[in-house]
Amino acid sequence: MAEVFKALGEKDPRQIAGYRLAAKLGSGGMGKVYLSYTPAGRPVAIKVVRPDLSEDPEFRSRFRREVAAAKRVHGLYTAPVIDAETEGDTPWLATAYVPGPSLQSVGADHGPLPVPTVLLLIAGMAEALAAVHEAGIVH
Repeated sequence: MAEVFKALGEKDPRQIAGYRLAAKLGSGGMGKVYLSYTPAGRPVAIKVVRPDLSEDPEFRSRFRREVAAAKRVHGLYTAPVIDAETEGDTPWLATAYVPGPSLQSVGADHGPLPVPTVLLLIAGMAEALAAVHEAGIVH
């Protein structure tokens, strides 16, 4: 199974806006995602925007719109926005962390999923899309 939590590297921040970072969850085109916790101990995923994108006014505008849109989405199969900073030197977004393996690692470790499991996954995705549409978001 693929490792979900990675140790923070030398160049990784140790804290973002008071959230102490516990591990790195991954990285992508927009930036890096870290695991942290709320003061009450709830896990959150914090996406930190890459420095080069932070300096791009067009990206900043789009990021502000995306954060505002994400805050309107509420559903059992969506990760709610917990906190965000769109105007600071380093923009970031914190959502509830949903623990679990990636679909890729499940397939690699266990092979094809049984049909009833796939149907449950599809039903959850449909509910999530309905919540996105209900918030007026076009994707």
